[in-house]
Amino acid sequence: MTIDTDASRRTSFVPGSPAAPFAVERAEGAYLITPEGRRILDAAGGAIVVNIGHGRREVAEVAAQALEHLTYVVPTFATEAKAGLVERLTERWLPERLTRASFTSGGSESVEAALRLARLHHVCAGRPERWKIIGREFSYHGVTLAALAVGGHASRRKGYEPLLLDFPKAPSHYCLECSLGRTSEDCRGQAADKLEEVIVREGPDTVAAFIAEPVVGGAAGAVVPPDGYWPRVAEICRKYGVLLIADEVMCGFGRTGEKFAVNHWNITPDIMVGGKGLAGGYAPIGGVYATDEVMAPIAERGEDLMFYTFTAHPASCAVADKVLEIMEREDLVARARSTGELLSKRLARLAQHPNVAEVRGLGLMQAVEIVRDRDTLERFPAGARITRRIVAAGLSKGVFLYPAGSGAAQDIIMLGPPFIITEDDIDLLVHVLEESIDEAVSRSGAARK
Repeated sequence: MTIDTDASRRTSFVPGSPAAPFAVERAEGAYLITPEGRRILDAAGGAIVVNIGHGRREVAEVAAQALEHLTYVVPTFATEAKAGLVERLTERWLPERLTRASFTSGGSESVEAALRLARLHHVCAGRPERWKIIGREFSYHGVTLAALAVGGHASRRKGYEPLLLDFPKAPSHYCLECSLGRTSEDCRGQAADKLEEVIVREGPDTVAAFIAEPVVGGAAGAVVPPDGYWPRVAEICRKYGVLLIADEVMCGFGRTGEKFAVNHWNITPDIMVGGKGLAGGYAPIGGVYATDEVMAPIAERGEDLMFYTFTAHPASCAVADKVLEIMEREDLVARARSTGELLSKRLARLAQHPNVAEVRGLGLMQAVEIVRDRDTLERFPAGARITRRIVAAGLSKGVFLYPAGSGAAQDIIMLGPPFIITEDDIDLLVHVLEESIDEAVSRSGAARK
């Protein structure tokens, strides 16, 4: 099969973006470069993926060497690349007690594997009645059927509902659209307590795990919990013997200014999944990490999870190890924290914009939520396609912005640039974002009169 390159350039660049001609020929640093030589600031890091920046020759050299050395083996075989990556992760990166690591081809596979792992843990421990996975209302965990089932991303679930298990959902700590009421000072704390209500309602003996993003990603846009939320959630899960799964596919590996977002609240989940930043876009790889306690009954029974074909692919492992080494050498987690603080300060002026409901985030995972009226939180009609218009305006001005949101939280722009972004880049980003919001609103025909 051949690919018509002209036709491919007419394809929408990202889901939800306008179907305008846009092609990328190469990339370097924080910039995408088109065939015509235009430089586009990658303010989204692709899909909130790129951390060390584009075009690092030393990573490409490692990939070439790895492929020359070993192309593919059955994932159950031991390889030097896999062993080296596991050692780096367990000794320098993962939260304490997460001592077991396995790899996948990306985030969706990682979540799918984590759900199977939680189920297998309970089966091997003599609790086969525990099968339910509790998710959250505003959440996204990937595009496999099981990942969609535990997630709450309305638009990405749409049309697949008959194929999805009806897993229970707990409230999210998203106060702009909250069944607990916007005016409650402790609404986010109540969201944690509501998890307990869901567990009790479903029957604790039937619940295998609770899965959530420590900082909510694409479904609601960089929603950060209050300090007490995650410790309370961990306490509730322990009380009922429910495994806690942290989905760090988007917010992990330094994105929020800590190695992992759970570190902000000093908790260690039973299972954690990662992707995106593990190899920073240089290779398709995700990870599943677990405690010895999770694995013990599985090992005792001599069971194991079936691997994916490209689990722990040697070249992907070698590339991921090199990306993490660069992150360490250049102290890029600390840079994500300090640069994120600068980005947050620059974005603060948008908080008073008549069409901005909220500016939020941690580190270099930030978001701006767009509404028709910031005082009443009236949303734009879905047909106005405000987010698409903002992304299109940004591209025309030399900045790629990431479209996000689902359900009521439909119009969100996320920012997740490479950690090496400069102060000048940030100034450009914020200037173009503000201009793009104004342009999109004015051209939508749906602005407040």
